[in-house]
Amino acid sequence: MHEALALMLPLGVGGVLGAIFFGGLWWTVRRAVSSPRVALWFFGSLVLRMGIVLAGFFAVCGSDWRRWLAALVGFVLARVAVTRLTRSADAETSHAP
Repeated sequence: MHEALALMLPLGVGGVLGAIFFGGLWWTVRRAVSSPRVALWFFGSLVLRMGIVLAGFFAVCGSDWRRWLAALVGFVLARVAVTRLTRSADAETSHAP
């Protein structure tokens, strides 16, 4: 039981880092399309988001593979949540044939 509780912290941190990563990607796409320097927006955003996520994962998980797996599960769950929250009404009603 204690081991399961110890994995809740990496799971939660993975979720927060996933929300930062994918929320930041959504924000970047919305801002970059109207910018004259699209490549700079995407490259700068990628470097910043990857730096935050990797630093967070290393700080919380260390060398324990179970903590890494829990953080990765939280990260993927955050991707699903951000994708559902940022989906526009047009994307839900229009389907490709």
